[in-house]
Amino acid sequence: MLDVVLLAMIVLVVLLVLGVPLPYCFGGSLLTMTALGGVTMKGMMMWGFNQLANPVLLCIPLFILAGNLMSESGIARSLLDFVNVFVGRVKGALGVVAVITCAIIGAISGSGFTGVAATGPILIPRMVEEGYPRGYATALITVSSILGLLIPPSVIMIIYGWVTETSILACFLATIGPGLLIMCLFSILNLVYAHRLPNLTLVKKLPKGQRRKVALRKTWKALPALMMPVIILGGIYGGVFTPTEAAAVSVIYSLPVGFGVYKGLTKNKLKESIVDSATSVGAIMSMIVFCLMLSQTFIFLRVPQAIIKIMFGLTENRVVLLILINLLLFLIGMIVNDVTGMVLAAPMLLPLVIELGISPIQFAAIMGVNLAMGGVTPPYASLLYLGMRIGKVEFLDILKPAMTFLCLGYLPVVFLTTFWPDLSLFLPKLAGYIH
Repeated sequence: MLDVVLLAMIVLVVLLVLGVPLPYCFGGSLLTMTALGGVTMKGMMMWGFNQLANPVLLCIPLFILAGNLMSESGIARSLLDFVNVFVGRVKGALGVVAVITCAIIGAISGSGFTGVAATGPILIPRMVEEGYPRGYATALITVSSILGLLIPPSVIMIIYGWVTETSILACFLATIGPGLLIMCLFSILNLVYAHRLPNLTLVKKLPKGQRRKVALRKTWKALPALMMPVIILGGIYGGVFTPTEAAAVSVIYSLPVGFGVYKGLTKNKLKESIVDSATSVGAIMSMIVFCLMLSQTFIFLRVPQAIIKIMFGLTENRVVLLILINLLLFLIGMIVNDVTGMVLAAPMLLPLVIELGISPIQFAAIMGVNLAMGGVTPPYASLLYLGMRIGKVEFLDILKPAMTFLCLGYLPVVFLTTFWPDLSLFLPKLAGYIH
């Protein structure tokens, strides 16, 4: 049976390399397995569409819509001005502002694309004016947008909790530690780099009284934007509403803030946001249903058990096995998007990590940090390509600084998340999800 699985994976890789749309890639692999593996397509389709009826999935289109509305509303600009007024006098502070703003936006939208789309058009030109190279500025904002996949609420954590039947709130808490650590490391790396730029300009120093007035004015203006993550995250962790209800609240909150407070939203922009969100949701749900069917076929053919047997046949050393799992997840992230990788890999690898004594909640964080990195790692690198378009830079201009941030700021967190359980489990334990 393993030869059928291997053939199906070869078909999948070939279709991906040829540039076939992702749902059809997984559909082709599924057809291969059903034709040669004795699995009925009708049964798989019925099972897959039944899974899509889960109410938990409602929060995905709602968070995507909230992210698009936020990109158009002016929320991002007010957050930038708010953070910059406090740290603008520090050399390299604008880069830190970019990193922190992407983290805050991630706490609102649950998507990495929103961070690039909302902050890139505003911050990249401003960073270039201050003296940053355009390629570096684009790379910093692009890699910082990964935080949208780790700082809750996160779409991929919702998918993981749904697929593995793990508490979604526990999964949200598990990625906060790694996400905040990555944010700090990116900020430090930016400050080190900024001190090597002799022509970097600083925000003009204002008199003390005037500085206080400006700070109060920009804080007041940013208050509606700052309240958004407080309402969403406070409501989720306070038990006021579920993640799905939180997604609906984020959409409802975005409308009056966008139209009435920041006035960035118009009827045409609202219409465009709804159409863009519907298009994205259609593509995501198509991928999910085919990935679900393929992963369920793997389970039916006992592929997870075969993986466990093969991995333990290579070595019984726990550290080596965990490194191999991280490497596999990294490779998956390089060729498919984070949602697809999560649906495909989580059911297959979860039995193996449980055998190694890893908590499903910690594994949520391990999968999250690995698959998020795939968004800026070629050949898939969807966030990287979006950042290039927004920043108007060439691939070689953005590649070196992006890889520097990944190697020095991101990879250490991947290993810490894997081998230091408390980084991801401290908050779930504090909240009572682990005893």
